[in-house]
Amino acid sequence: MYNQLTPEIISMIQKVSDHVYTGGDISPDYARDEMPIYGTRMPDLAVQPRSTEEVAAVMKICYENNIPVTPRGAGTGLAGGAVPLFGGVLMDISKMNRILEYDLENFVVNIEAGVLLADLAADCLTRGMMYPPDPGEKFACVGGNVATNAGGMRAVKYGTTRDYVRAMTVVLPNGEITHMGATVSKTSSGYSLMNLMIGSEGTLGIITELTLKIIPAPKAAASLIIPFRDLRTALATVPKFRMNHMDPQAIEFMEREIVMLSERYVGKAVFPQELSGEPINAYLLITLDGTSSEEVDKLIEQAANIALEAGAMDVLIADTSNRIKDAWAARSSFLEAIMEETKLLDECDVVVPVNKIADYLEFVNEQGRKCGLEIKTFGHAGDGNLHIYQCSNDLDEEEFKRRVDAFFDIIYREATRCGGLVSGEHGIGSGKIKYLVDSVGETNMELMRGIKQVFDPKMILNPGKVCYKL
Repeated sequence: MYNQLTPEIISMIQKVSDHVYTGGDISPDYARDEMPIYGTRMPDLAVQPRSTEEVAAVMKICYENNIPVTPRGAGTGLAGGAVPLFGGVLMDISKMNRILEYDLENFVVNIEAGVLLADLAADCLTRGMMYPPDPGEKFACVGGNVATNAGGMRAVKYGTTRDYVRAMTVVLPNGEITHMGATVSKTSSGYSLMNLMIGSEGTLGIITELTLKIIPAPKAAASLIIPFRDLRTALATVPKFRMNHMDPQAIEFMEREIVMLSERYVGKAVFPQELSGEPINAYLLITLDGTSSEEVDKLIEQAANIALEAGAMDVLIADTSNRIKDAWAARSSFLEAIMEETKLLDECDVVVPVNKIADYLEFVNEQGRKCGLEIKTFGHAGDGNLHIYQCSNDLDEEEFKRRVDAFFDIIYREATRCGGLVSGEHGIGSGKIKYLVDSVGETNMELMRGIKQVFDPKMILNPGKVCYKL
């Protein structure tokens, strides 16, 4: 289907880029993302461009010679989206990592797509501003966040990455450079091509520059660790905050086992394990923000009263920067902690309506037991985005995959029945195409394939992902 890279084609690429790697000079990391269960494959050539024009020149050569190209940022994806399934060229945009300029009168920042989320967030704060999207992996490239429409922990109040993209520069599969969107906050100007690009996982074009909305940073914030006897009571509390006109920045849920696992990993105990001799089995971790410490103090009191009336065992306040940092460091380390103690691992980030979370998780845990899998769950209680990990230290890989496939067939079908979707923020990549088809139906899949065909008629850009399983 695709042509092989010949010495002549490699020479052509080397003439338009000074950042080309072949053979043993290619990093082995380029063969995989953070979830190697979806396969590994080395590219035949890797490029680390430094400009949009360099990306375009390489893409034009690949298009003319029918060479597959896989875009990649920091490689932190969890669905196989950055794996070069057909070899060819891997386009690593992580070196395009400059924060270009701020326009504080219009509340936007212009960046290259390889800027790390952590670097953008920190730089915004030096100007009294905040970039609200807050996915768990802080060392992901922002371009990758946009390509998957990553949500993160603040989505419950501030929305997902899509809500903060104002404009972008894109290199199309044929090497043409185009600009989508504008600094303005409203548009009714034809089809939203930019919104097609957001969440397309590098299958329609390569995002090289972004104009992002930023907001004034909150003046004060505090986090609450709220322990419960059981997860159902914890989750039933979540809607009560919104019903009482509260707007938490983040609402996370977690069970006892995953907290203990994380605390072993980070080497620090933050969450209590029992109160008055009674075991704690579930937690909510909530962040509140406001324009002053006095406002946040009032929010803390209101949230504590709501939680205690709903059955919380206590409300613990983290109101200093170190305490907040420790609480969220434990939460942010869940995936790394699981990986540290697990030989075989797969995951899904299904999203369901908030009022269905408790019933759905009970269903998931029951099906995990029936399939002979160890299940670990945590997630975003405020928006219904659940992170469900399947773990094994005893099974061989073939048997593990067989059981996980059977498990996914069941739980994705149930998520669809509940009104949910296959992925809330990690994307489809190569690993979730089958379940996407079952969830959205063949008509919608055909529409997606048609869009792919228009953008990429030769099917060379990130082939085998999202809607085309080649």
